Amino acid sequence: MSVPGAVTFDFWDCIVRDDSDEPRRAAAGLPTKRVARRALFGEELAAHHPQLDATRIDAAWRHLSEWFRREWHENHRTPPIGDRLARGLRFLALSPTPGWDAMVAEIADMEVEIPPELAPGIAEALSGLSARGYRIGIISDAIVTPGVGLRTILERYGLLRYFHHNVFSDEWGAAKPAARVFERACAGLEVPAERLVHIGDRESRDVAGAVEFGARAVLYVGCVDRGTVETTRAQAVCRHHSELPEIADRLLSPRAP
Repeated sequence: MSVPGAVTFDFWDCIVRDDSDEPRRAAAGLPTKRVARRALFGEELAAHHPQLDATRIDAAWRHLSEWFRREWHENHRTPPIGDRLARGLRFLALSPTPGWDAMVAEIADMEVEIPPELAPGIAEALSGLSARGYRIGIISDAIVTPGVGLRTILERYGLLRYFHHNVFSDEWGAAKPAARVFERACAGLEVPAERLVHIGDRESRDVAGAVEFGARAVLYVGCVDRGTVETTRAQAVCRHHSELPEIADRLLSPRAP
């Protein structure tokens, strides 16, 4: 039986609501993730290098954060969190501390231990797409939590079974809108570009990347509307995941332009 096509999703603000875990962290008396990550980094260094003052550690944190942003925005790659934190060590001309690996793992697992909430209707949409015979995948930038952690989140929600192939940027050395991630998705899902529909919330990454690659793009605004609905290059706009199966049918119809 021929496959009607494939549908890929961005992870953040498409499958889950980004930062929807923060209220749960606050209710548990925990700091925000941003504050907690910086604190773990600083505490590990200070514990083994008491000669370092807070100003120097702050400078190392700014250095590694700025390096990552340049890599992400200019070079379209998201180095794994361990590589990012190691830039701070090199800035300080230090070797890994005894608790370094445990600190990196704690930061990487933060969103696994207290996961974000699912986007409204995503489970039903995945079930509907699967019932129609679409192959389903993910094309997502992994900013802090690595691909292995994102798979764990999906598994715990009972959704990983729907996905045939996942392209996480930390695992493939490229991030959206680079053509490479869309190429990997098409290869893994065994469809040509014109039979791929990608769903994402960011015009400059999800929509631009898909359109320029030759795939179909859907701008999803069900979690966050970034103000590009009126000017989007996407072939469709989705306001709730319940609309997705019919959108996919329309965009992948033999009659679609």
